Amino acid sequence: MTIIRNPIIPGFNPDPSICRVGDDYYLAVSSFEYFPGVPLYHSRDLVNWRPAGHCLTRRSQLDLTGSAPSAGIYAPTLRHHDGTFYMVTTNVGKNGNFLVSAITAAGPWSDPVPLAQKGIDPSLLFDDDGRVYLTTSQNQQSEIDITTGRLLCEPRRTWAGTGGNDLEAPHLYKIGGWYYLLCAEGGTHHGHMVTIARAKSPWGPFEACPHNPILTNRHLPGHPVQAAGHADLFQAHDGGWWLVCLAIRPHGKSRFPKVHGLGRETFLAPVAWTPDGWPVVNGTGTLGLEVAAPAPPRRPWPPAPARDDFDAPMLAFHWQHLRNPHPEYYSLTRRPGWLALACGAETLDEPASPACVLRRQTEYVFRMETLLDFIPAREGGEAGMTVFMNNNHHYDFFVAGGAGGRRLALRLRVGDMTVERGSLPLPGDAPVRLRIESVSDSYRFLLAGDGNAGSEVLLGTAQSRYLGTEVAGGFTGVMIGLYATRRGQGAGPSTAAFFDWVEVEAKN
Repeated sequence: MTIIRNPIIPGFNPDPSICRVGDDYYLAVSSFEYFPGVPLYHSRDLVNWRPAGHCLTRRSQLDLTGSAPSAGIYAPTLRHHDGTFYMVTTNVGKNGNFLVSAITAAGPWSDPVPLAQKGIDPSLLFDDDGRVYLTTSQNQQSEIDITTGRLLCEPRRTWAGTGGNDLEAPHLYKIGGWYYLLCAEGGTHHGHMVTIARAKSPWGPFEACPHNPILTNRHLPGHPVQAAGHADLFQAHDGGWWLVCLAIRPHGKSRFPKVHGLGRETFLAPVAWTPDGWPVVNGTGTLGLEVAAPAPPRRPWPPAPARDDFDAPMLAFHWQHLRNPHPEYYSLTRRPGWLALACGAETLDEPASPACVLRRQTEYVFRMETLLDFIPAREGGEAGMTVFMNNNHHYDFFVAGGAGGRRLALRLRVGDMTVERGSLPLPGDAPVRLRIESVSDSYRFLLAGDGNAGSEVLLGTAQSRYLGTEVAGGFTGVMIGLYATRRGQGAGPSTAAFFDWVEVEAKN
């Protein structure tokens, strides 16, 4: 038996969908208002994962203009059939359900093929007879033409579930002569659960599994893993069965209710089958930070570097933009070896696309550091680092211009309250080294000096709970990164902030 540590993909990586091609595994997750859309991961052993690209990398595929926080791309399903990858998803508030395809996971992926069927969380089944079935939330199902997306029949409901609210995340499979319909119920929080039913026809009638829900931690209030649900079932290349699902890791001091700020993460669990053909997840129908199972042999990838020197021709996979980026705000060539961010009019406070690059916070304890060269041309320009949950909940640590010269400041935005906590004059025009440290329940914001212990200056701290989902709402997780902007009539796009490098060290 092998001990597998969960989550297998930490940080904001929700609604996982997985497919196998030979002995390679590919996994897609939701991206909401972030661009590029639908991150893909690749593994050869189910435990070690590396980036494989994004499905939606062009505005023609993904228009996020004006998308509200936690709108945009919901719950993709990834499938591989007859030499082609297919990804089907929903752009909430825009063009609804659509699919894209590619010969390789790295792309290029096609322009969207629209799907007329309503609902969210779309899923595909390629049946043995060549028929393709599309299932969406509330278990609405139709047969479609996979080339054109045309519905070949009117959608109809196939199974009403077990009575839980928010019947969603349906996946239809054909296994051993049965059609299995896997679903999520109970809402994507502490009541989340996975249920399953089966029938001899894709149209039913479906019978519910006698031991539903087959996965939930809803009855374990003190457990370190909560909200397990939204699963996808698959068979490994060695014949074993597994599922991936989302779950959360709440944290906090005992005198406060626990919150989760990392978002919903991707977990893995083994699946066994009863003699009468029903799945049993992880032996107990529950999920933990460790699971024991006969996993395929470990085939790890080389470790990702902690430091990004911005010396590649393109930004690394982990950097994301808020909505569709303005290309003129970004440059890796204006000063080679540095990332230049232009001070545009958009700010982190609005549903727009400011100049920013963000990456997922993957652990509650981490250190992020950067070297910033920024001389604001006029009052109002600012650039620095951010801990970002959504437009109404973020902490910004920045260099700003003013009548008295440059200063270093910390601003906290929590709902409709914005306060500045700490301001430090910065004499001269030398680059500054900024550091953010997370110590589980709070963030620390420091001027790092020359990088040696004792040379730093602590500008301020902020509690992490106010960026947690239970406070900030939504379906995403905390992102950390770099930004530049102007406020009021300050420095314009011609004024740029230059970042020499970024180093992120996460501690599990």
